[in-house]
Amino acid sequence: MAFKIYTKTGDKGTTSLIGGTKVPKSHLRIEAYGTVDELNSYIGLCRDILTDEKSRTVLQEVQDRLFTIGSSLACDPIKEPKMRIPDLKEKDVELLEKEMDKMNESIPEMKSFILPGGHTTVSHLHIARCICRRAERCCVRLELESLEVEQVILKYLNRLSDYLFVLSRYTGHQLLVGEIPWKPRV
Repeated sequence: MAFKIYTKTGDKGTTSLIGGTKVPKSHLRIEAYGTVDELNSYIGLCRDILTDEKSRTVLQEVQDRLFTIGSSLACDPIKEPKMRIPDLKEKDVELLEKEMDKMNESIPEMKSFILPGGHTTVSHLHIARCICRRAERCCVRLELESLEVEQVILKYLNRLSDYLFVLSRYTGHQLLVGEIPWKPRV
């Protein structure tokens, strides 16, 4: 018999954190890991439409790290030290920095703000960047409310949004798509 995906335990608007603590589905912790899950799904879409194999490989690594972040956020922080939850490491942040540095070597210097767009793939990467910023804001709110978020998670999400911005520019450059400079109306 196949495993049933529905349990009916959340029908009244609550869910359980890893560790068993029940919280409302509107809890900030649920919002945070739900937004990380949304980001992970959107990065999957971006990965599917990218043609550059190196970028696809890095995005798969990013998806793995986002699962790590999601499991950390889904865990009751009081019970987490007793569980074996995968850890995010500083080297995960460094990977993003190294990849940005490599891509920046082959793209022109940015001389103005740029508008998202120019090619469907570039636009999707910008949407992923925006979702990443929202996930970061959710995690910052958790931290500000003393709901314990590891600092490396905040750092990783901040760097990931930068990476997605550089990847959008790099992808546009590879596709020979010109950037759209923002020309403020004065």
